[in-house]
Amino acid sequence: MAELATIARPYAEALFRVAEGGDVGAWSTLVQELAQVARLPEVLSIAASPKVSRTQVGDLLLAAVKSPAKDTPQAKNFVQMLIDNHRLSLLPEIATQFEELKNAREGAADALIVSAFPLEGEQLNDLVASLERKFKRKLKPSVEVDASLIGGVRVTVGDEVLDTSVRARLASMQTALTA
Repeated sequence: MAELATIARPYAEALFRVAEGGDVGAWSTLVQELAQVARLPEVLSIAASPKVSRTQVGDLLLAAVKSPAKDTPQAKNFVQMLIDNHRLSLLPEIATQFEELKNAREGAADALIVSAFPLEGEQLNDLVASLERKFKRKLKPSVEVDASLIGGVRVTVGDEVLDTSVRARLASMQTALTA
């Protein structure tokens, strides 16, 4: 896994430098869409087929995404370079690293909030506001539900984890009682 990240990093950084000259948000959308298409086994199979030219693979990839940034010469060159260098499978990792660079530029971070119950509306807004104060940065939340937490939330921001779930508290109490 670390090897993929190492190989993908120069591509993500180069693409981010290009994106800074225009609309970073549009480029982010394009890279995310390309990554979704590149995850499909059918696309990887077509890309590996000797019966399909590299240009056709590039046209197929760009035709499969909706982002208006796909029509730029830079986007076409980027996709063609990945195909020519047999790096199409790196697109999901490139997209992840591109998002990290974008977040760092904006002073933001992605936050995964796992809750025992669905969080919506004002409840989610209040939680995100308090988490932003704690982590001292703007957070972009995504919420998942995991009933096994029993209650509370587990928040992951980068490599930091804040676990206030009932399950974590019970595990802590069990450790304290058996020690």
